[in-house]
Amino acid sequence: MLRFSGGDPAAFDALYARHRGGVFRYLLRQCANRAVAEELFQDVWMNLAQTRSRYRVQAKFSTYLYTLAHNRLIDHFRRHKGLQLVSLDQEEDDPIQLQASATLQPDRLAQSREQASRLLRLVAALPDAQREAFVLHEEGGLSLDEIVEVAGSNREAVKSRLRYALAKLRDGMKDYL
Repeated sequence: MLRFSGGDPAAFDALYARHRGGVFRYLLRQCANRAVAEELFQDVWMNLAQTRSRYRVQAKFSTYLYTLAHNRLIDHFRRHKGLQLVSLDQEEDDPIQLQASATLQPDRLAQSREQASRLLRLVAALPDAQREAFVLHEEGGLSLDEIVEVAGSNREAVKSRLRYALAKLRDGMKDYL
């Protein structure tokens, strides 16, 4: 980010390539609509580009980026009260895809898809704060302290949210474990 803020456009390409998947999945899991997630995704990257000259190193870049995404989500939800927060619509170009070897049997593939679908439904059913903490941790790869900074919460609250989210997900997936 320092290279990009210093005027190196190739550095933006590297940042985008490294973080686009996680940021998009974070937004997609928080929004009710793929088109809205795509719009928010573009807004986050445009905001990053527009504010690059003001960037100061205060934490990891990923923390800064997910804070931008989190703030954009908050702005969106404030403007559109009452929206559903999660979509489970799986489209062919969805970034979450199952990888299957050529030797995978159809019944194993069906079971894997069923497990993935079940997990996505369970994540969608989590309370908003738990889902956000879980997605930031799993999709964004953020540490506990980074999630605290992004969510604007305290460490104990984020730890509890993650613990409860994982317990609910484990309980919901116990038939597959």
